[in-house]
Amino acid sequence: MTSKQRAYLKSLAAGLNPVFQVGKSGLTPDVTDAVEECFNNNELIKIAVLKNCVEDPAEIANTVAERTHSQVVQIIGKKIVLYRPDKDNPKISLPV
Repeated sequence: MTSKQRAYLKSLAAGLNPVFQVGKSGLTPDVTDAVEECFNNNELIKIAVLKNCVEDPAEIANTVAERTHSQVVQIIGKKIVLYRPDKDNPKISLPV
């Protein structure tokens, strides 16, 4: 992903609300499965890491991205943005 594409995705993610929250139990398989399912409807999702979570947001982002075959767009504080294009019908067209 180029920096121009990443900047475009960041601008799209600015208006998104987090669809998942990772709490004190950390990154569980249920959270990973829910994120995977969310990618069936959305290409760009935002995840919030709550204050009571002891895991590092960067580690959570990398783990979820690896498990869901997505890409980390950005990590700002305790907010994570992930992108995975739809294989059949992509809704977001990235700049070249």
